[in-house]
Amino acid sequence: MRLPYALDRVAPGARLAERTYETIKSAILTNRLPPGTALSVPELARQLGVSRSPVREAVQRLIYDGLATHAPNRGAEVSTVDIEDLRQLYVVREQLEGLAAQLATAHLDPDSLDELRAILAEHERVLAEGAGGADGADGANGADIEAHIDLDRRFHRTLRELARNPHLNAALEPIAGRSHFALHSLWRSADAPRLALDEHQHILDAMIAGDPEAAGEAARRHIARLRVRLSQARPRSPDPARPRRRSRASAG
Repeated sequence: MRLPYALDRVAPGARLAERTYETIKSAILTNRLPPGTALSVPELARQLGVSRSPVREAVQRLIYDGLATHAPNRGAEVSTVDIEDLRQLYVVREQLEGLAAQLATAHLDPDSLDELRAILAEHERVLAEGAGGADGADGANGADIEAHIDLDRRFHRTLRELARNPHLNAALEPIAGRSHFALHSLWRSADAPRLALDEHQHILDAMIAGDPEAAGEAARRHIARLRVRLSQARPRSPDPARPRRRSRASAG
């Protein structure tokens, strides 16, 4: 059973199981392994150039993360999107992202500020380049969608890391992963990326002002609004014409 897209091989060395897991997880989050794709251990091992043992361990971890499920008589496959489950997930994420932004404000230093500003500037550039060139029903082509989701992931991941709370990060990481994974399977309104970017800017403005309460409130409001937008979305149809390609290293 061949996978829909080719994956990069995992180099031999230390932490092989962890790197195998991260490679497969990245392929899911960037939609190179779309919802419903069978996670064949032999085929994944062949493509990644590793034995079946680290792949088997990675698939079990993905099931635990909610990014994969075990289907009777079919084995493991990439999870599909359930709108009601996603809505409940965002209720929890709303509170945790607010706490992350609140804690991150206390640790904002010049280097972190430069990093967050660079992410927002790149996101602005992607939106500007995509304006007027949309070819999808949601107002963005496939490349625009992938870039938007990747930049959204980077912004929120940077906040989580800046919060410097390993317990919060451990709780939020799988929730954020499942949330971003779902974006690939849903149509969104044409203005959704612009709204998200503006809301990210409001979070950063509050952090720059040194107001953790305002930063937390801006983050909670952002996730609450995103939850409403996603609840109004509808599943995207897979693109049968999308070519098989080698994956690029993900920034997320």
